Amino acid sequence: MAHRIGVYPGTFDPITLGHMDIIRRGAKLVDQLVIGVTTNISKAPMFDDGERLSMVEREVAAAGIDNVRVVGFNALLMDFADQQGASIIVRGLRAVADFEYEYQMAGMNQQINDRVETVFLMADVGLQPIASRLVKEIALYGGPIDKFVSPAVASDVIARVDSIGRKGS
Repeated sequence: MAHRIGVYPGTFDPITLGHMDIIRRGAKLVDQLVIGVTTNISKAPMFDDGERLSMVEREVAAAGIDNVRVVGFNALLMDFADQQGASIIVRGLRAVADFEYEYQMAGMNQQINDRVETVFLMADVGLQPIASRLVKEIALYGGPIDKFVSPAVASDVIARVDSIGRKGS
């Protein structure tokens, strides 16, 4: 039987408990899960590529998930998947709005490379509202983020907010 490799791509800016849930569950579906940390050119990240890569590596190591590799990339997802030898793309869905975007993306990706399948995992009910964008916004206004990220990530985000200044103060 072939070694099954999956890719879970994202910006992870910052990595949330929702991301970690998808990583844990996605890792059970494949022999190896490659977490592809990328930059979305339509977003202004709070953390640079190296910081996000280190943060994801730290969180995966702390979770003890041993069939996961963390790799940075800045290319088309399907090219990255080919480079990693992946046959599966893992994507998390929180709501209907996620599905519409992800469905369109999966269709485009299939047109680029029909040898790679996209697998959607529904977010855990308790984690569905969590989004990195909202974590950053809450932190920038001085709100609590400890229900959405690990203590180490909360510390990273708070330190970054302290260095750039809170909003509304």
